Amino acid sequence: MKNEFDVVVIGAGAAGLTAAATLGQAGLSVMVLEARDRIGGRILTVRDSKCDAPVELGAEFIHGRPLETWDLLKRYKIRSREVKGDNWCVRNGELTTCDFFSEVDEILKKMNDRAPDQSFAEFLDSCCGGWQENPRLKEAKDWATRYVSGFNAADPAEVGVHWLVKGMRAEEEIDGERAFRTEHGYSDLIGIFQKQVDDAGVTIKRSTVVRSIHWRSTPVEIKARGPKGEETFTTLRVVTAVPLGVLQAGGEENGAISFDPALPLEKRNAIGKIRMGKVIRVTLRFGERFWENLPKQRKKRSKSMSNMSFLFSDDDWVPTWWTMAPQKLPFLTGWAPFRCAERLSGHDETYVAEQSLTALHRITGLSLSELRDLFEHAHTHDWQNDPFSRGAYSYGTAGGDGADEALAEPVADRLFFAGEATETGGHNGTVHGAIASGKRAAAKIIKAAELKSFLPGQLEKGKRSA
Repeated sequence: MKNEFDVVVIGAGAAGLTAAATLGQAGLSVMVLEARDRIGGRILTVRDSKCDAPVELGAEFIHGRPLETWDLLKRYKIRSREVKGDNWCVRNGELTTCDFFSEVDEILKKMNDRAPDQSFAEFLDSCCGGWQENPRLKEAKDWATRYVSGFNAADPAEVGVHWLVKGMRAEEEIDGERAFRTEHGYSDLIGIFQKQVDDAGVTIKRSTVVRSIHWRSTPVEIKARGPKGEETFTTLRVVTAVPLGVLQAGGEENGAISFDPALPLEKRNAIGKIRMGKVIRVTLRFGERFWENLPKQRKKRSKSMSNMSFLFSDDDWVPTWWTMAPQKLPFLTGWAPFRCAERLSGHDETYVAEQSLTALHRITGLSLSELRDLFEHAHTHDWQNDPFSRGAYSYGTAGGDGADEALAEPVADRLFFAGEATETGGHNGTVHGAIASGKRAAAKIIKAAELKSFLPGQLEKGKRSA
């Protein structure tokens, strides 16, 4: 088989698969090169054998009602259920239902994208004066900081206010405060992508690591290392749909992609103005849902945690936990963002599980021996040390206005970019944002192909006209 295609897509995550399916449906010959031995990218659903339940190691919730996701679910008749339940917090060392959200919202609403940009940490210092004398305001400020670093996997001292406001507006448009799950988790969506690329006649080569892209002239030449050794692919156009962390990797780092010639300065500056967030997440399976009997000390007729969905704390290792609501399964998922992730990253599953149990001990008050006796198994994946991700998902820095648009812009009608970091509508860090970016990149290629009269199978014509 000749390695010549109208389009080569690098990366088989949500963005790359969407772009590939769209291009294939338009009649173009498409090859997808994927470094891993599976498709899905930062979507990774495993099946817990004992409970026969989906466990997400990457993306988990469908946030809000984005058309990019819901149109697919409806078309393929995939059912979903909304995540509902009680939110619990640890305050002053006690488990209690949360009542601070309104105060945190009031702080977040003070962010202004018409004023000069600043980091979230700088914004808090300027907006919330007098918090030292007001314990309630100080608490709200602390919770707001945890929210930004947790939800966005971001460093509060780097993430930009303008970027945060843009994201908040985008979430409001899709009811982003609501969350949903499908029966088999995100593997349902991966199944849809697989069917779409198959039906569109798209070829996927797994375990194929792209090393370099030579794009000075047409055709573009891509060098990769696959199961059979070094391979070269030629194409008219490339969609680079790898995570931001891979674009930021350099030199001889595993998974790094070199561009010859180097990407334009504007593109390199854009890559430098966006950060890859850090998160370690771990799902623990227990012998029973022990939290149903918590908190141990309760007033008469006060709530138990039997209907818990989320549990928030200020723990330094694993501060946030959630259940598999609405299903009543014996799993707790721990979310360790930013500095917490830095402490856990690079360690094996046993270490992560032990630190997670210790965090639950501090949060719930149950003894470590009780928790260890109840603990059965841990599911986790270190995305920071995964050479084909190098982090969780992206966020914009202070002063980085327009970086996502610059990153999304094609280069010389040959290089096109997709992935959640290139999403320009405020939906960075989401699956639906990745899907939207894949559609956008494919639409630009189709339009460019029509304008240049590069019809399907016209690689030879492209060579002659270069």
